[in-house]
Amino acid sequence: MTTETETAQLEVWVDQDLCTGDGLCVQYAPEVFEFDIDGLAYVKDSAGELLQSPGVRTDVPAHLRLEVIDAAKECPGDCIHVVRSRDDVEVAGPDADDA
Repeated sequence: MTTETETAQLEVWVDQDLCTGDGLCVQYAPEVFEFDIDGLAYVKDSAGELLQSPGVRTDVPAHLRLEVIDAAKECPGDCIHVVRSRDDVEVAGPDADDA
């Protein structure tokens, strides 16, 4: 059975104010997350460009959906937010219903 989280278009962003620099997100999904020189994690766009503006979101590639959700759930800083694009409901991260 396929859940909506597995099929809905998702976006992700990192709250750098809460990032602890542990790097779990980069290990889970290096195509989506990357450290900057400040030692904090940021998201990357589909071309691999680091997005450094606070609160900027990027689309979650379908093939990395579960890795990005796992990164949000395991993040020690609770700083990764994964939201459904269509209604902005957080499906993983500190504001998700299952958090």
